Amino acid sequence: MVSGPGGDGDSLAGYAQRAYLEYALSVVKGRALPDVCDGQKPVQRRIMYAMSRMGLGFGGANGATGAKPVKSARVVGDVLGKYHPHGDQAAYDAMVRMAQDFSQRYPLIDGQGNFGSRDGDGAAAMRYTEARLSRITNLLLDELDEGTVDFIPNYDGSFEEPKQLPARLPFNLLNGASGIAVGLATEIPSHNLREVADACVALIKSNGKLTDEELFTLVPGPDYPGGGQIISAASDIADAYRTGRGSLKVRARWKIEELARGQWQLVVNELPPGVSTQRVLEEIEELTNPKIKAGKKALSTEQTQLKASMLSVLDVVRDESNKEAAVRLVFEPKTSRISQAELTNALLAHTSLETSAPINLTMIGLDGRPTQKSLRQMLDEWIAFRQTTVQRRSRHRLDKVLARIHILEGRQLVLLNIDEVIAIIRAAEDPKAALIERFKLSEIQAEDILEIRLRQLARLEAIKIEQDLKNLREEQGKLEEILGNPAALRRLMVKEIEADAKIFADARRTLIQAEKRAVVEVKIIDEPVTVVVSQKGWVRAQKGWARDRAGANGAAPEYSFKSGDGLYGAFECRSVDTLLVFGTAKDKVGRVYSIPVAMLPGARGDGQPVTTMIDLESGTHVAHYFAGPASATLLLSSSGGYGFLANVENMLGRNKNGKGFITVGEGETVCAPSHVSGGNALTANGQPLVPATHVACASTGGRILTFEIGELKAMANGGRGLMLMDLEDKDTLAGAAAYSRSVRIAGTGRGGKAREETLEIRSLNNARAVRGRKGKVADLGFKPSQITREE
Repeated sequence: MVSGPGGDGDSLAGYAQRAYLEYALSVVKGRALPDVCDGQKPVQRRIMYAMSRMGLGFGGANGATGAKPVKSARVVGDVLGKYHPHGDQAAYDAMVRMAQDFSQRYPLIDGQGNFGSRDGDGAAAMRYTEARLSRITNLLLDELDEGTVDFIPNYDGSFEEPKQLPARLPFNLLNGASGIAVGLATEIPSHNLREVADACVALIKSNGKLTDEELFTLVPGPDYPGGGQIISAASDIADAYRTGRGSLKVRARWKIEELARGQWQLVVNELPPGVSTQRVLEEIEELTNPKIKAGKKALSTEQTQLKASMLSVLDVVRDESNKEAAVRLVFEPKTSRISQAELTNALLAHTSLETSAPINLTMIGLDGRPTQKSLRQMLDEWIAFRQTTVQRRSRHRLDKVLARIHILEGRQLVLLNIDEVIAIIRAAEDPKAALIERFKLSEIQAEDILEIRLRQLARLEAIKIEQDLKNLREEQGKLEEILGNPAALRRLMVKEIEADAKIFADARRTLIQAEKRAVVEVKIIDEPVTVVVSQKGWVRAQKGWARDRAGANGAAPEYSFKSGDGLYGAFECRSVDTLLVFGTAKDKVGRVYSIPVAMLPGARGDGQPVTTMIDLESGTHVAHYFAGPASATLLLSSSGGYGFLANVENMLGRNKNGKGFITVGEGETVCAPSHVSGGNALTANGQPLVPATHVACASTGGRILTFEIGELKAMANGGRGLMLMDLEDKDTLAGAAAYSRSVRIAGTGRGGKAREETLEIRSLNNARAVRGRKGKVADLGFKPSQITREE
C-alpha cells in the first residue's frame, strides 16, 4: 500500500479507479448525454440560459418583437465566463449546431450569417456570425423564474444556473440528440412536434393506460430535418421504440423530370439523415473512376464490375443545390431507353441515397442515472417532470397571489377607516406598532400602509382594490384546485400542451412507407464452369465441365500451374454457385469465406490468389475449398473428432471477412469438408454423385469407423457438432468423408512416401459401429492424413 493522492493509506490503483470513475461520470452527465426532462445537454442549456439573461429572446408568442442579434463571440464569452468552463470552440460548435435547420428539427437559435451547410462546410468564425434565441425557446425558458426548477451554483459559486429548463414539451424527442460518452452513446432521432404532443396528451388522458400499439400509431416514427423516407417495416420501428435501440432503413426522395424529345432526368430533393450531396458525389466518383487499392496491382473484379454496371445506366450527375432548393442532385441516364427503376435501383444500392439510421434512446433519467429507455418510458418520465413543474409553478403563483391578497386586504381595511388611520399616523410615535395594535394588521400590511401614496387613497382606488381582490380570489381557487385535484392538474397540462402544439406544430417531413431494400442483381448467365484451385491457393474458373474435356480414355484433363504448384481440386459447378474457402482456426473458431463463382478470374493464365478476394483473418491461412450450389450439403469435421452437417447457404456471408462457423478445441484443426449431396459432382465413372448414406472416419492412428449418416445432425448456425469418433490418446481425426460406395484414404508410409488406398463398401462394412465408438484398426500400412469420397 502507498499513500496516494486520494488520502493516507489509499492505494494508487484505488485512486486511479475512483478518479477515472469521476471523470467518466463527468463526461456522461456533464457533457455527452441529454436530460430526459428538457432534452438538453449542459452546454446547450447554459447557452440558452446565458442568452436569455443577456436579453436575446426572440420575443413573445406572436414573435412580433424581439432582441437584436449580437455577435456570437459575445455569447460564447458570457457562457464560458459564467457557466461553462471549457473550450470556446466546443461551446461555439454546440451553438452552431443549435442554429442549423438541417441538424435540428426545431432550431433553438436564430443565427445570422454563415452557420455551415449540410455538405460539411464549417460555420464562419464566431466574430463574424450573430445570434439570438429562436421563437420555440419560449417553451424552454418562459417559466424559468416561476419556481419551476432548482438552481445550482456555477463552477466557481459566483452565479447560479438552472439544473434543468422547464420544458413545456419533450425536446429530447423533438430535436433528438447525438453523443458519445465513456462507455455509453446516444443517438436519439428527431420527431414531429404535433405527433409527440398528441402522444403526451393521450398518455395523460389515459392515465398511463394507453397501449403500445396506440402509442406507436400516434408516433409512427422519426421525422428527420431533411425529410427523406423511412422504408423499415412498422414492426421494426415499433421494436426499436419498445427496446430503446434499433436501426432504421432510410432512403432519399426524388422526382422524375420529363425533358424534350422523350428525355428525362432523376432529381433527388431530400436526403437521408447524415448524408450530404458532397458525400453522394464522392461515392459516385469512386464507383465510376475507382482507384487501385493499397497493396494491389490492379482493380479488383468487383470494382471493375461495379464501374461497368454504373456507367451502363448513368451518364451525368450534377449538384444544382441553391438557396431556393437546399438539395437538388440531378442524375441523367445513359439513354432515355433505360428504365427509371433500373437507374434508381443502381443509385440506391451503391450510394448513401439508401442507408441506415441508428436509434439509441440513452439519456439521463429522472433518477439522475444514464439509462437506455423505451419511447414510453421517455414520455412517462417527461410527463412526470412536467407535472412536478406545473405543481411548482402553481405553488409559486399561489404564494404570490396569497401575498397580494394579504396586502390588498390591509389596504381595504385602511380605506374603510381612512380618517382614523391618518390620525394615528400623525399622532403616534410608532405608527407601525399603533396600526398593528388598532386594526390587528400584520407587519407586512402595516409596512405597506405606511408606504402607500396619498393618491392611492381615492375612492376609485377602493373600487379597484375590491375588483383585484375578487380576481385574485378566483385565481386562488383555481390554483388550489390544481394543487389539490389530480384531474384538474391533468386537464391543465393537456390544455397547455395543445395550445403550444397549435402554435409551433408543422407538417411531417419524413415519409414513412415500407419498401424492400434496393439490391442490384448482377445479371449472370447460368452456365457450367469448372473451378480450378491450386495447392498454393491460385483460383480460376474455366467454362464448361471437366467431363467435357476428358480424353478418349476418360482421363481427367491436365491443368497448368506455376512452377512448384499443383492441383488441389477441380470443382464442377455453375456460374451462379459459390466457392467456399475454409480458413484455419483461430481462438477456437474456423471461419468460412464465400466468393461468387461469377467473380472468379477466367481460365487464361494461372488465375488469381484467393487471398486477394477475401480478408483472411490475421494469424490464419487457407486450409480447404469447396465449390457448389447453395443447396449442397457438406460434412464438416475437426481433428478433435467432432462434426456436423451444414448446407452451403448456411455458410454464405456478405462480408469479405468471412463467417465464424466451425468451433474446435484447443490446438485442433479444421478437416477437409466432404460433399454429402447436391451439386453437379460426378463419380469416377462419369455418373452423377448420389446422396451419401454413410460416414467413414479415419484416425491418424490407423483406425476406421463407419456409421449411418442419419446419426449426425444438421446445424444451420455452425458449432462443434457431435462426437464422430472416440480417439485414443495422441490420436487425432485425419478426416471424415460421406459416402455411398467407397472412400479414398491418403497418408504417409515408411520413408515419408505418399500412400493412398481405396476402401470399397465391403471393407467399410467391417468397421461399422455406432457413432462415437473407437472403430477398428485397418491394415493400411501407412499413417492416414486425409479421407475423401471416391465413387
